[in-house]
Amino acid sequence: MIGILRYLRGYLRIKVWGFSPERFMNLCSNKEILLWDIARDGDAYYMNISLRGFYRLRSIVKKTGTRVAILQRYGLPFFIPTLVARKVFLAGFVLAVAFWLWSSHYIWDIELAGNYQITQDAFDDFLEQENITVGLKKSELDIEELEKEIRRAFPQVTWTCAMLSGTRLRIEIKENDVPMPEEQAQQGCTDLVAEFEGTVVSMIVRSGVPQVAIGDTVEPGTILVAGMVPIYNDDKTVKGYLPVTSDADIMVEHIRTEEFTLPFEYVKKEYTGRTEVRHFLRGWEKEWRLPQERPFLVYDSVIRENRPLLFEKLSIPVYWGDYTYREYLDVEYRYSPEEAQELLNEKLNTFLTSLEEKGVQILEKDVRIDTSGEEWLMYGEFLVQEPAGRSVSAEIPDTGENEVNE
Repeated sequence: MIGILRYLRGYLRIKVWGFSPERFMNLCSNKEILLWDIARDGDAYYMNISLRGFYRLRSIVKKTGTRVAILQRYGLPFFIPTLVARKVFLAGFVLAVAFWLWSSHYIWDIELAGNYQITQDAFDDFLEQENITVGLKKSELDIEELEKEIRRAFPQVTWTCAMLSGTRLRIEIKENDVPMPEEQAQQGCTDLVAEFEGTVVSMIVRSGVPQVAIGDTVEPGTILVAGMVPIYNDDKTVKGYLPVTSDADIMVEHIRTEEFTLPFEYVKKEYTGRTEVRHFLRGWEKEWRLPQERPFLVYDSVIRENRPLLFEKLSIPVYWGDYTYREYLDVEYRYSPEEAQELLNEKLNTFLTSLEEKGVQILEKDVRIDTSGEEWLMYGEFLVQEPAGRSVSAEIPDTGENEVNE
């Protein structure tokens, strides 16, 4: 606290030497002139004195025959004149503070979190229709009304929360994974049909009427499970049908063929080592660059972007950075048989992995590599057991009776 008061009032670091420096300090003490941080160096003394006390030293210096020199000045009384002399710095400081105060009343960044079904573009279009954009004044934003409009515009949103953090508007939403009533109505009565030719090896039906048995051979389009469950009269005649969503786990064994190709020749980038750097400034949705010619005939670019810490704290979308253009040449190469086989095997392994992730069991495989025209060709035959059953809308049989609803 004492240090702060000394800084506000101002103080000096002085050097005292001459006939009797000790008497000089005694007289200062008698006149209640405070001296501190006293140090001796030979016949000279170094000490701090308040600015007000320094102005009272004239008579003491004459009586003691000493000399006093100012070494350093500290405190606000010395800082303000220096600051005023630097008018450009002072003006910049005042403008920066004014800009910070002005910008804090606006929204400079909008962040959306929790969206999976709703795309960012669709949500941006919604905000634009609601006149909620970057640069909107905070006082013009109604948080509660925005939350209501979000739930009204997107029925799949079950919960939403909008909040202001500095100059950033953060919107968090939760979406409903359960199908909407309209979707449930569309999925209300479905059949399961085969997508390929093969033999049924296993079947577990949870909903619907099985139309095939284990060991049957099916063709593409064959109904595996029907979604119209018959309702019988007492005389065992069909009274009507109950529509259900067919649900079953069905495995069909069949032969699957696949081809993988690889050209004999390929083009590879080789960088020449020549680069060129160009700077840019980006604010909101605009970017400014100096008009310049194309750097190289063929090149790619690396973008490096920076953002001032002040703008980051205020969530103001202003950036600067540079583009580094790198020249390269397209050089043609030819795959050797060993390289071609390695790349084709990578494609094959990726394909087999994707099948396993889909629940396909691979029983046998026959793969061969050959050349065809101007490319390498890998042809494979795979004996697999694959989940089958594609949902399609069920057709209501014509019985002359009304449909029975659940």
